[in-house]
Amino acid sequence: MQEVDTKLIKELFPFVTNEQLEQFKALPNLYKDWNSKINVISRKDIDNIFTHHILYSLAIAKVFIFPDETKILDIGTGGGFPGLPLAILFPKANFHLIDRTAKKIKVVNAVTEAIKVKNIKAEQMDCKDDKEKYDFIVSRGVTNIRDFYNMSKKLILTKRNNNIQNGILYLKGDDVIEELSKVKYSYKIYDVSKYFSDEFFLTKKIVYIPIYK
Repeated sequence: MQEVDTKLIKELFPFVTNEQLEQFKALPNLYKDWNSKINVISRKDIDNIFTHHILYSLAIAKVFIFPDETKILDIGTGGGFPGLPLAILFPKANFHLIDRTAKKIKVVNAVTEAIKVKNIKAEQMDCKDDKEKYDFIVSRGVTNIRDFYNMSKKLILTKRNNNIQNGILYLKGDDVIEELSKVKYSYKIYDVSKYFSDEFFLTKKIVYIPIYK
């Protein structure tokens, strides 16, 4: 199983502290242990957890740095991705991680408690039942981009609190380009391979969709 490359994280994000690096380092063994009890990550992905989950989640931070007090919702977080690694990296931002499956949220809460991350609230919930509003919504390929946009845009705050417009930051593969060819709203695509060299990222994209009221 992959260990966390703390040297790489430090190179990518020079502001990271030793305490944060220790939190990242603890993740593979915690997930390996929990995955043996509750299967929330595939065997292939658990063996490559640093590249496929932790580093991939942190790709969003190469596009946008979340300032203090920013409110972020992670829809369909699964075992806690991308929300948990981002919460470690941005300890003064506020993260709400939701998923429809109770056992996945159980794992998220256990891992969060074990590494003492204080800025996460994780709940079993469908996004249609969420009554809060957020600066940004993050997610990793839970559905096609058009459906995701339609079900989540109402949760974005009207007031802009950051240096880019509030909106969606969505991780997905190459198929998102075809999906976006049919939409009428504005968006920007970032190639994850621009930031990370591993071949896993060659087809991975970050889609930023600003939400204007």
